[in-house]
Amino acid sequence: MDFLKKLRSSIQKNNSLLCVGLDPDLEKIPEKFKGEQNPIFEFNKYIIDQTHDLVCTFKPNIAFYEAYGIDGLKQLKQTIEYIKKNHPEIPILLDAKRADIGNTAQRYAKSIFEYWDADATTVWVYVGKDSVLPFLEYKDKCTFLLLKTSNPDSGMFQNIKVEPDGVPHYLAVAQEIKKWNIDTIGLFVGATYPKELENVRKLFPNSPILTAGIGAQNAESGKAVQAGVDKNGGNLVCNSSREILYSESPRKKAQETKDAINSYRNGN
Repeated sequence: MDFLKKLRSSIQKNNSLLCVGLDPDLEKIPEKFKGEQNPIFEFNKYIIDQTHDLVCTFKPNIAFYEAYGIDGLKQLKQTIEYIKKNHPEIPILLDAKRADIGNTAQRYAKSIFEYWDADATTVWVYVGKDSVLPFLEYKDKCTFLLLKTSNPDSGMFQNIKVEPDGVPHYLAVAQEIKKWNIDTIGLFVGATYPKELENVRKLFPNSPILTAGIGAQNAESGKAVQAGVDKNGGNLVCNSSREILYSESPRKKAQETKDAINSYRNGN
């Protein structure tokens, strides 16, 4: 089953647009995991077991594993294999944010979609179309192109006005991507920018959109969800990491976040 089918299925089955970001920090995980042989994996396993019926996808960010070297990457592999074995219906979005020229991009794509066996990934599109094409060759996968990030300084370059119409850079890039007419493309727009989410959704009425900042980055969650969902109230992946991972009860926090997203999703 390809990513888009898995995503639609998990959204429907769990009635959820929540994505839990598996971004472990050894300094923050509970003490009970720190004495384990594989503390990152054991912590991830705990989070997965607590939340698998509340999410539409899991999103490990590869930086949080690379930071611990080979040992961290081995535990990323364990995490992906655990999800594939125990919850194969839930898609895995490996957040890697790769960007490079074609021959290097081809190696990145092979790594993410073949070795790591992810269902989707994130890619910087600003290098150009030829840097994205190697990812798009994997027809059963999805490549989320980063347009407008959730950080405060994102507008420094992404909002630069582009001539002749004076549209912000992120939107000019989105308009160009629209011309490609490729079904396996998703878009990323931070939830901290609901208006930008709305602009991208208008351009891509049927494409999946990944957003972040629903939790710890204090986005205007209601506006973001309403701006990002498609006409059927779906096709939006709302990532939350820190607020769920390091809460007193990850399951309770995930349930609360899911319910809040659904309330906005239904127009409340």
